[in-house]
Amino acid sequence: MTEFESIKIGKSSIPSLFLTIVLMLALTAAFLLYWRKKHKRQTNLGYLLAGALGFIVSARVLELGVHYFCILSDNPVSRFISGSTLPFVLYGTIMAGVFEECGRHIVLKYIMKQNRTRENAVLYGIGHGGIEIIAVLLPGLISYLVITILFSRGSTADALSALKITEENAAAALPSVQAAAAFDYSLMAMNVIERVFAMLLHIGLTIIVYYGAVSKKKGCLPCAVALHMLMDTFPALYQRGCVPLWSVELWAALCTAFVVTLAIKLYQKMKAYPA
Repeated sequence: MTEFESIKIGKSSIPSLFLTIVLMLALTAAFLLYWRKKHKRQTNLGYLLAGALGFIVSARVLELGVHYFCILSDNPVSRFISGSTLPFVLYGTIMAGVFEECGRHIVLKYIMKQNRTRENAVLYGIGHGGIEIIAVLLPGLISYLVITILFSRGSTADALSALKITEENAAAALPSVQAAAAFDYSLMAMNVIERVFAMLLHIGLTIIVYYGAVSKKKGCLPCAVALHMLMDTFPALYQRGCVPLWSVELWAALCTAFVVTLAIKLYQKMKAYPA
């Protein structure tokens, strides 16, 4: 496994990964503490928990179940989707938009019927975005940190043994090791900024869906699904190697600005729909 012998861990890899993990946790805590301090009377932590559970069930259980058949398994459907860019992008954006936004709609309209305040809609969005950081991003970052520590403090053979990398799985493991070794402060900044956008986006989309639930405006859910799909278009294109990383961040900033602007207007309108 000569490819691993040539990997050099950057000097900033370990500290930048550690700081990224800390900042990701601090970001979630900052959103929660700020909103609870400002609106303690109008918010109920049950909405925070509902947002977290809603994401886990819709995105990490139901959506992943569909992915298992359509992406991970070897069958005609998965080969068609993975075979070209257009079906891959359409599939990925539609699944993310439909599962996450319909999950929000079901929880907010049919399950969380008490304490319906606009402030709780924001708290739900914080729970949704926060658990995405904790359940999806942090495990990957922590694994990168473990990889960099093992490769920097011992021999390559010892690191491969500790990570259980063998000749059989070396090809699959190599990209993760290379990504961990290349992690630096610029990637730390991009990851943190992207999460700020994502958290604001989740809050904004939650407000849009919530507004539809309390005002019985049927167009809000399709609007949220469409906006979610648009947001995920450039990340999906980046996965296919069609666009550079900087364009993904620029697209995220533009989409987030639009969603937040729309959400603020709906948030202000919800004065007419008290708890």
